[in-house]
Amino acid sequence: MYNFAIVTFSKAVLILSKSKKLKVFNDPIYGFITIPDSLTFELIAHPHFQRLRRISQMGLSYLVYPGAHHTRFHHALGGMHLMQQAVQVLRFKGIDITQEEEQALYCAILLHDIGHGPFSHAMEHSLVDGMNHEYISAQFMHSLNEIFNGSLTLAIEIFRGQCNKPFLNQLVSSQLDMDRLDYLKRDSFYTGVAEGNINAERLITMLNVCEGALVVEEKGIYSVEKFLMARRFMYWQVYLHKTGIVAEQLLIRILRRSKELLDKQVPLECSASLRFFLENRINKNNFGKESLEIFSKLDDVDILSGVKTWVDHSDFILSSLCKMVINRKLLKIKVKNRPIQEEKVQKHIGRIIRTYRLKDHEIQYFVFTGTIDNTAYDRYHQNINILRKNGTLVDAAKASDHLNLEALSKKVTKYYICYPKVSV
Repeated sequence: MYNFAIVTFSKAVLILSKSKKLKVFNDPIYGFITIPDSLTFELIAHPHFQRLRRISQMGLSYLVYPGAHHTRFHHALGGMHLMQQAVQVLRFKGIDITQEEEQALYCAILLHDIGHGPFSHAMEHSLVDGMNHEYISAQFMHSLNEIFNGSLTLAIEIFRGQCNKPFLNQLVSSQLDMDRLDYLKRDSFYTGVAEGNINAERLITMLNVCEGALVVEEKGIYSVEKFLMARRFMYWQVYLHKTGIVAEQLLIRILRRSKELLDKQVPLECSASLRFFLENRINKNNFGKESLEIFSKLDDVDILSGVKTWVDHSDFILSSLCKMVINRKLLKIKVKNRPIQEEKVQKHIGRIIRTYRLKDHEIQYFVFTGTIDNTAYDRYHQNINILRKNGTLVDAAKASDHLNLEALSKKVTKYYICYPKVSV
């Protein structure tokens, strides 16, 4: 009896000691990130969250920037770290944030991207129909809320923008939230694109609350300018890089072709979780607990494993697309400021028809057009307000004195065409 008690106590001490070691993460951006409480620790330890270790933060951008192999797990922890700083700053300035609200903020920012599918935005609508990652994140949060006995209720309200304190919602989702502050700084670091680097800490120290909403103090206007310019540079140079675009489009078409083949009863090897979403048309109407559980087992590994396997598939289209991604021998892409002329599209289509015996609907796998949009700052949706010393509020675009931020408010649209370079 006594020996059993000693062994049990020893195991408890061992588990406790291991837990303490895991309460600090060493991050290359911020240094040590501390886990603030047991709830966030348990959320991080949950398999649903651990899955984010296997979800690429920037999709296939590593084909352009070799260092961009960081994950959604990194980003979620970074967002939580910045949220801890924001809470400290606002409290120091006399803003009332209760212990419950503080914990809810950490949980909300920690789980805000938990609904991302493989390769993040690249697979946004390829596996499920009519559901973005925010919708799936909410489903995960509701599921975890049941597991953790309702302790995420306030976090879900904040995530959905339904909290009666607007600034809490804005800390998680706005044009100057902890999500954007982290991913710009983090993506800049891992890609090596210095233009995207921002001083997140400086921006956070300039935050305040006025009339219940999040604002930036007047002396922080230059940091806001730098932030918006950095966001513009990162979108054109990284997120909307033409090579990244064509790679993601190929991945989308690989899944489209695999679904088409399975519909025709053509044998196709892949993981059970991936097969479920390829064989079934999943949307909001049938995305229940079973679908969510299977989705929680899906990550980059499933997709890459499938693509590597399908390189040797007998189907010419699927095999060719997979080889392009695996060997980085992608389609040619040209980006223009004006819509692509139809005669140019038909020229490339004619060349494909003469070379390969493809049906009309199969040609679109190799020749296609699309658009890309970039709006660095949306003045009409949760704009960034600057708090002047006299207590008045002014939009950041108008408050800028040496840089015309209004130009960043305009939506810029570009057009692209993709086609084989020489042969498929």
